[in-house]
Amino acid sequence: MNEDAFWQLIEDCRAAEPDPDAELLAATLTEWLAQSPLSLVIGFAEQLSWALYRLDRKEYGHDLSGDAFLYTRAAVVAAGRTEFDSVLHDPPAFTPYATDLIWAEHLLYTPDRAYERITGEEWDRDTRYSYESRSNTEGWAD
Repeated sequence: MNEDAFWQLIEDCRAAEPDPDAELLAATLTEWLAQSPLSLVIGFAEQLSWALYRLDRKEYGHDLSGDAFLYTRAAVVAAGRTEFDSVLHDPPAFTPYATDLIWAEHLLYTPDRAYERITGEEWDRDTRYSYESRSNTEGWAD
């Protein structure tokens, strides 16, 4: 799955539900991925990790704990490509997510749940980029 396909899938799943919250979006994405080839699930996991990694920078940190910062970055991704690009290029656009604690924790588990539905097994996965907070050392350098 390339980056354009990743964002299109997020947009398609957002459009499937009127004003979806993060949990509903994650469930819709999981359902779609669970009906797809395993390679798409793996590709989705890679693209999700890459998007979250790109937002893992000190100018977004806002003194949030590691988990809160991760879930807030996930909310930016769940908001779609336009919002993601806006936040990526204008760090102050992240502030409402941080101050209002807008979270999308469920999005993080989407590929794992789809994998388990397809294979019947838990996924012990690694992606090229870690999405854990402060794993982007370049984004936190002084």
